[in-house]
Amino acid sequence: MRLVQFHRHCDEGAIRVGVEQAEGLGVVDLKTFDPSMPTTMRGLLELGEKGIECAQRALSSGQCVLNRSDIKLLSPILAPEKVVCVGMNYRDHCLEQNAPIPSEPIIFNKFPNVITGPYDDIILPSESQEVDWEVELAFVIGRSGKHIKEEDALSYVAGFTVANDVSARDWQMKRNGKQWLLGKTFDTFCPLGPALVTTDAVKDPHNLGIRCLVNGDEVQSSNTDQMIFKTEQIIAWVSQFVTLTPGDVFLTGTPPGVGVFRKPAVYLKRGDVVECQIDQIGSIVNKVV
Repeated sequence: MRLVQFHRHCDEGAIRVGVEQAEGLGVVDLKTFDPSMPTTMRGLLELGEKGIECAQRALSSGQCVLNRSDIKLLSPILAPEKVVCVGMNYRDHCLEQNAPIPSEPIIFNKFPNVITGPYDDIILPSESQEVDWEVELAFVIGRSGKHIKEEDALSYVAGFTVANDVSARDWQMKRNGKQWLLGKTFDTFCPLGPALVTTDAVKDPHNLGIRCLVNGDEVQSSNTDQMIFKTEQIIAWVSQFVTLTPGDVFLTGTPPGVGVFRKPAVYLKRGDVVECQIDQIGSIVNKVV
């Protein structure tokens, strides 16, 4: 299934959760189908199997369908408790930098304020002159757990989505003691979407084409089979330290082709349009303002 969050143009203050009939097609409004359902994705995930089963029934019913022209898609998750990121997690991205392959996951975070919608604007902060793109496969936690074993880890994943780990390289690499957080966590620095694609609908999350285009020109192109640490390893590693909860967002790293390692370096400017694509998941398109 393709789970989404949206609001209707006639009622922009009200968040709803729904199911896409297919990518780009109509959306079934779960709250209209079953008034006992929550209005947010996080609320739906917290219901566990009950929520997913209701979504499946709603999709099969063909009822309560809204036209795409009547709604605006939001990020599939809003205000997550955690946004956990993995750095240097693509072999070809390490080679691009002449960097060693990490022996254990490199973990950093973004604050929840970074989350923005799949078609919303990326706002260039006046504090940075070196804002860069990073297409990434993201996944969302579906149930709570700690000290999760690798062999059980995928059962904790609700689904996958597309992310852009927008990064201010001057703050990431030159300022703040070269600690990554501030360069990664300006407002709007994590467009996410367009849907949360449930794990049963993704044949193999570690064999998906992944691309980024800037103004229509392909700047990143790789495959998630280049990931050094797979989804299961990331979950097992991070859950040693913190309890994972429904709605937690994980970004799994980016392939080569980012602007900072180009010669000369290339950074985003006002008016640019960034499109991040992942096979079977979809694409997000964000204008830089």
